[in-house]
Amino acid sequence: MDIRKVKKLIELLEESDLAEIEISEGDDSVRISRYSQTAAPAPIAPSAAPIAPVTETAADKPAPQPDGTVINAPMVGTYYASPAPGAKPFLQVGSEVQVGDVLCIIEAMKMMNQIEAEIAGRVVSLLVENGEPVEFGQPLFVIE
Repeated sequence: MDIRKVKKLIELLEESDLAEIEISEGDDSVRISRYSQTAAPAPIAPSAAPIAPVTETAADKPAPQPDGTVINAPMVGTYYASPAPGAKPFLQVGSEVQVGDVLCIIEAMKMMNQIEAEIAGRVVSLLVENGEPVEFGQPLFVIE
């Protein structure tokens, strides 16, 4: 992350009533806080603006553990479920796969990388949508 961006974040934090800012950009992440991790923040003055209630989202809840083997993305890129737009997808829930079968394509840096099965079994879950960006290690499928 560019140091100028970090300096700008510090300035924004100083100019606002925020206690902390966290920004992620690709693999880089930075958290800037007014308070140390061990010190408690100062109490909020009564004249401060009310804080909106925090609601729990699906991202906050732990994902249920799937039955079977999770196949993770071996690289960062764009996930494609079929060999060409409009073509039949490589997999559907219930599909039987053998070792070496193509599961999907991940496009990385204009290269189309076929992802092959390392285990045989039946697909019980598809965890990514066609055309969706994926991160290294992100779960793609569950095979039992």
